[in-house]
Amino acid sequence: MASAEHRLSIREKLGYSLGDLAANLIFQTLITYLAFFYTDVYRLPPATAATIIFVVGLLGAFLFTPLIGIAADRTATRWGKFRPWILWTAIPFGVLSLLAFSTPDFSERGKIVYALATYSLLVLVYAANNLPYSALSGVLTGSMAQRNSLSAYRFVAVMIAQFIIQVLLMPLVLILGDGDRVQGFERVMTVFAIVGTVFFLITFLTTRERVVPTREQSSGVLRDLADLVRNRPWQVMLLLTVLVFVNLALKGGTYIYYFQYYMSETALASFLKASGFNTFIAGLNAALTGAGLAGFQWPEDPATSAFSLFNGSGILCMILGIGVSRRLADRYGKRDVFGVALLVSTLFLLAFYLFPPTAVPMVFGAFMLHGFCYGITIPLLWAMIADVADYSEWKNDRRATAIIFSAMLCGLKIGLSVGGALVAGILAHYGYQPGAEHQPAAVVDGIRLTISLYCAIPFLIAVALLFIYEIDKRMETRIEHDLEQRRRAGGAHA
Repeated sequence: MASAEHRLSIREKLGYSLGDLAANLIFQTLITYLAFFYTDVYRLPPATAATIIFVVGLLGAFLFTPLIGIAADRTATRWGKFRPWILWTAIPFGVLSLLAFSTPDFSERGKIVYALATYSLLVLVYAANNLPYSALSGVLTGSMAQRNSLSAYRFVAVMIAQFIIQVLLMPLVLILGDGDRVQGFERVMTVFAIVGTVFFLITFLTTRERVVPTREQSSGVLRDLADLVRNRPWQVMLLLTVLVFVNLALKGGTYIYYFQYYMSETALASFLKASGFNTFIAGLNAALTGAGLAGFQWPEDPATSAFSLFNGSGILCMILGIGVSRRLADRYGKRDVFGVALLVSTLFLLAFYLFPPTAVPMVFGAFMLHGFCYGITIPLLWAMIADVADYSEWKNDRRATAIIFSAMLCGLKIGLSVGGALVAGILAHYGYQPGAEHQPAAVVDGIRLTISLYCAIPFLIAVALLFIYEIDKRMETRIEHDLEQRRRAGGAHA
């Protein structure tokens, strides 16, 4: 049982989770549509857009994130270490989100400078907001069971944002822009900026830091880094984070090719009709036009429509998986539940190679089952990182929550960069022909291998790493008990 002082109310869990919804409206837009926006809306040369995204991504991973982690751990205000960062960055985050997706009429050189400046500042402010926000989960409560519950709330919010971006963003852009993508992006991002700013302020107002290190726990940066190097659970979680996000970027970037070049267009069209999807879109259009709005301009080709439905069904199943995650983790421990769920989700990935191009219901079914099992792992990953911060304090009598989370966020960005690069590299290896209506058989087979075997490899390595991750259910309980006793003793002597 969590102690009364560490039990989080539903109000606080909801308030905290709104911060993730706000951040992911922007983050999911960046990783899904930034390249498209730069090339097809702002009209930057593709090579220039790729260079800007890559260079700023490296700055975010290796400069902005570590510096913010070090600074956040050494912040001391009446609001705590991490909450004030959410307050300070709420408005700048919203403003820069809008500016990054605006299209001022500059020369080509001016456009490049503008894109580089606005994206760099957005990534910096994102790090200054999201890193302290993530670290905040480790100090809201010392109860590991309560953290499991908090993570479940948090990642339902993430999935809602992901659904909005991956399924609804482009239709919203077309509707709000009345068919003009330039105006549509600006108007959608204006809404996101306002909603996000309000949500961040709610997160600040509804949360409270409770796990406060004593004065004796303060230390220098070099000592914090030395503690990390000796922390085996941290090493495992860093590698595991890289591997998980390599998988996410690799499969996320390849699914569209699977639908475009492998799945049968006739079978996809029949599935959309039989599932009632076409009828739903027609009814929605009638309602919108009846209200005086533009129609819901959904892509007409079966591959793109089926891909959107595919993403939406997977996200809904991930939310269901998140919903059962906490109870499983409370009973069996985060490590064991994470490992089993990740392994089972990998088996459904491997099944993709076996499906014929007409097996649309089987493809959807496997993806939904994969999404459910993977959804179980989503909140556990970040709850386990918070446990690593507890483990470090338990071992070293010093707490460095933000620097631990900053290292994990570096791993996230490295994984996304590697996975994204692998998509293009694998396609090039198999002889992919850009713009071709049909691809050679070798390319199609490479696409099938990528979303099955190649995507399975990072997950299988991650499962193997968990065998040397020592924080099981028994150790969770011991760490929580020992730290609670130390903090009570520290409070008594303060």
